[in-house]
Amino acid sequence: MNKSNLTGFVLIFAIMMGFSWYQSRQYSKQMEAQAQLDSIARVEQMAAMAMDSMKRAQGILPENDVKVSTMPVYKDSLLTDARLADASFYKLSNDKLEIEFTTRGAQPYSVKINDYKSYDSTDLYLIKPDMSQMGISIFAGENINTKDFVFQVAEHNDSTIVMQLPFAGGGYIQQKYWLTEGSYMMQNELSFVNMDGIIPRNVSMFDIDWSVIIPRLEKGYKNEKQYSKLDFYYSGDKKPEEIGRGRDAGERIDTRFKWFAFQQQFFSAIMTAGTEFESADLNVKYFAEDDPSRNLMACNASLRSDFKAGSDNVTIPYEFYFGPNDYRTLKSYDQKYEKIIPLGGWLVGWFSRLIIIPCFDMLGRFISNYGLVILLMTLLIKLIISPLTIKSYKSSAKMQVIKPEVDKLNQKYPHEKDAMKKQQAMMDLYQKAGISPMGGCLPMLLQMPILFAMFRFFPASIELRQQKFLWADDLSAYDSIWDFGFNIPLLGDHLSLFALLMALTMFFYSKMTSAQMSDDPNMAGMKFMSVWLMPIMMFFICNNLSAALSYYYLLSNIITMIMTWYIRKFVVTEEKVRADMMLNASKPKQKSKWQQKLEEAQKMQEQMQKQQNRR
Repeated sequence: MNKSNLTGFVLIFAIMMGFSWYQSRQYSKQMEAQAQLDSIARVEQMAAMAMDSMKRAQGILPENDVKVSTMPVYKDSLLTDARLADASFYKLSNDKLEIEFTTRGAQPYSVKINDYKSYDSTDLYLIKPDMSQMGISIFAGENINTKDFVFQVAEHNDSTIVMQLPFAGGGYIQQKYWLTEGSYMMQNELSFVNMDGIIPRNVSMFDIDWSVIIPRLEKGYKNEKQYSKLDFYYSGDKKPEEIGRGRDAGERIDTRFKWFAFQQQFFSAIMTAGTEFESADLNVKYFAEDDPSRNLMACNASLRSDFKAGSDNVTIPYEFYFGPNDYRTLKSYDQKYEKIIPLGGWLVGWFSRLIIIPCFDMLGRFISNYGLVILLMTLLIKLIISPLTIKSYKSSAKMQVIKPEVDKLNQKYPHEKDAMKKQQAMMDLYQKAGISPMGGCLPMLLQMPILFAMFRFFPASIELRQQKFLWADDLSAYDSIWDFGFNIPLLGDHLSLFALLMALTMFFYSKMTSAQMSDDPNMAGMKFMSVWLMPIMMFFICNNLSAALSYYYLLSNIITMIMTWYIRKFVVTEEKVRADMMLNASKPKQKSKWQQKLEEAQKMQEQMQKQQNRR
């Protein structure tokens, strides 16, 4: 074989290997894409099933108008019998939950949370009857899915139920569920007993598919949808990942993870693996606001778990949390569940967890009226940040005193080419007056985490749910003094009085503070934004958000206006400011590094200007 032939064979082999590798990658991608489509299709199927159930209940569709699929034929006669058997229903309950099970698939049929009510004062079903489908798929001599078969009840009492699916070979699949008193957690053990001769030894995994329709439970659809989502958590991470906050979404997870959550605004269904899930497809699809069955979202989790074949008894533990998104309750399970509550990023979240939540809980233990709790908490926060507020006002008062001098500089340097000279002159003036350019802005910036923390905290605080105050019937939802009966773009179908009052106080406070702004034409846009644009924007934003949030901003504006008047009248008077400025002017001045750099830049600019003039 000559060199050319050898080279040709090597190239052919390389091309074949490369083509084979490419085909394998393409096939894997197609399988992943198909799995994603199948998962989405299951979510849409659940949504369609919910619609059909509603129509049959209303008499729109006859009860016998059900599409019957072709009955599969199973090798195992006991499976065929289980497929044809009629399902039965059993309940488990404790002081927190009431869970109904169906023997078809040995799965939860409905979940009622005892301590809470829906907005319409009916029992709160996190999962309504027949709005959940869960199946275990595995190869046991043939492909089976447990949701197709009726299990036999081996044990049942108020807190425990054991259901079994027998096989002709003597083995069985078992589902055991139990509740403990005082807990929202349901324990689950999936067992494959004496299945060694039925499940081949090369089977290394099984699939779990869980689809759930979560109903609407709150007053405001937009607010409820905005704070509803899917979450999943990787072991060891600081917080879970989230999918689809208020929008249809899906995600393929190809690495091991610990748990996932179907999260409504105030309640969640969380499934946790005893070890870890190997992979998953997670999807959520939201129903329209005018959905006649008042469903919120259709959730689906297609999960893959490890299976250790070759043993007579394989048991895989799981945990199901069905309960409120209460920070202390979720944290008590030590699984990072509390991280699903949207408290903001690390800084805002840190402030919420360490200051706002403990303060809110402490006041709530002694005061039952949460309107008063918010008032006291607002006063406390304003008191804590008052040193920063006084510092900001001092800077603003000094700016007001030197305002005539600033106006003269604006007249002296009206052109853009003199911007550097004007800035240098401004810096000299500020130094003589003892004013820091950031003196007024920095204290306000330090208060921003508080504002963001409150924006996050109130809509996610379950303590405010269905709490009445003044004209608001639910502080966690919007308040309405006028229901339009039709929808106005950006505004909604109602008028919130708290949002309107908040915007008005924001306008008057901006008018109060804008008088201290410079008459510099460059400040005209900022004045318009603070006085007019921001109050209008905040009104449209808060009209559909929780009444507690608008109420807090209203209180904050009123208290700030009172503090502003008091500080100007008694603490930071013009006489005191002028005396401080005169004392500061008598002290020897040392130029800051910023001023030195500014002077150097000005000198360089003047030299360049001279060179250009010579040319």
